[in-house]
Amino acid sequence: MRLPTLRQLQYLTAVVEEKHFGHAADKCFVTQSTLSAGIQDLEQLLEVSLLERTNRKVLPTPIGEEIASRAQQILSLTEDLVDLALSEKNPLSGRIQIGIIPTISPFLLPKVLPTVRKQLPDLEIVLIEDQSERLLDQLETGSIDVAVLAFPYNTRGLTHREFAKEPFWIALPQNHPLADKDKLSADELPINELLLLAEGHCLREHALSACQLPASAQRKSVQATSLYTLIEMVASGLGITLIPDMAINSDMVIHSDIRLVRLAADKEQAMREIGLVWRPSFRRTATLEQLAKTFSDALADTNYSLRA
Repeated sequence: MRLPTLRQLQYLTAVVEEKHFGHAADKCFVTQSTLSAGIQDLEQLLEVSLLERTNRKVLPTPIGEEIASRAQQILSLTEDLVDLALSEKNPLSGRIQIGIIPTISPFLLPKVLPTVRKQLPDLEIVLIEDQSERLLDQLETGSIDVAVLAFPYNTRGLTHREFAKEPFWIALPQNHPLADKDKLSADELPINELLLLAEGHCLREHALSACQLPASAQRKSVQATSLYTLIEMVASGLGITLIPDMAINSDMVIHSDIRLVRLAADKEQAMREIGLVWRPSFRRTATLEQLAKTFSDALADTNYSLRA
């Protein structure tokens, strides 16, 4: 029995993703006729129609979408095999694609990347910034190798390892009645003034969890899309917000006209964890363990309160 080739599976997944033969061919570095012939051969081999073709666009059939999804898993496993073989020669070399969420990247990367470059000079790092759900999607399809996320978070059965914990701080306008406090507990916060990130940002859920508040606890009229925007809103007197410990000594915070007060809450509730997430099939565990250690060591060497 003849089996599909990896190349045919690559053609199919590219067309399903791009929904355009020309764009898919460019992505695969082949001509459009080569790609089209490869998919037609795959359809004849499987004896099913994988794509619906029109003059303007191409769409997967239901069975085509299912086969493309499984094909992506096969391609991802194949790439992991290659990575495993390469890492056997030198686990701390080669290329690794790291996804990282926007509420971590601008604060974590400047602290850890110099150390990573020094300790792992042969490791080529490619960084992709995106929200948690989309990074998990990319992990499952093999588009990235590992993601840096904040927990607790549903990792869909993927493997994860924590390398740091951090508390939250309350950011208030300088003239706020509570700005002179050394600490504030969650029940002291004026919830009607609370500003949070929009739905889809895990920092929103972690901030609510730190205060043990329901999802509805915030000003409905204001939902920001970045931590920078939240801080600017607080500086303008529009409300208060919670920011993670790793951000408190950033230029963004230092140069803002706000007051920071530590959140006094239950130790476990008031913390968020930072860690790596990867596919169980990704076997470059020595590389990941070294990355986690390097990240943790770099953070411990700074003046921040992150501790693994």
